[in-house]
Amino acid sequence: VVTRDDVEESLKATWQYAKDKEQLLKDLRSQTEETGQQLSVKQDERDYWLEYKNVGSKTHAKKIKNLEKDIKEVKDDLHRATEYYRNALKAVREENDKLVESYVKKSKEQAPESAVRYLDKSSCREIEENAWLKEEVKMYRKEVRDLKASVQLLEEENIGLVIKLIDGKLQNLRV
Repeated sequence: VVTRDDVEESLKATWQYAKDKEQLLKDLRSQTEETGQQLSVKQDERDYWLEYKNVGSKTHAKKIKNLEKDIKEVKDDLHRATEYYRNALKAVREENDKLVESYVKKSKEQAPESAVRYLDKSSCREIEENAWLKEEVKMYRKEVRDLKASVQLLEEENIGLVIKLIDGKLQNLRV
């Protein structure tokens, strides 16, 4: 038996879970923004070094290539993180939808039990009598089926006896 308090606690836990997931998504968004800022810083640095390279400095070409490689890696990381967080958000939403659906289903199943608890004694007695009457009807229906089967057997037996009797009278008439 699930009480209203249990249902409310379950609801609170579900909503708290959803809030936690939303906070996680906010954190992930802030991390994405930080990665974007890092990308911007790296791009500024790259632009500086490209300008330096164009001025004629060939001694720092290796550093420029490394920075370009870092920028590319940061872009790839940003793309992967964005994709991951998008998929995580989708999964969390689906999970939340499933939890809400299961809670609603559970609530619908428990609604009759909750309603019965708040009924007065006469209504409860009527429900019990109704259940008892349903059982009685099942028993009587079974008994009717059994009686119909035995009646059919007796009718077939009587028909057989009548046929024998008629055949016997016909043989007596022939004699």
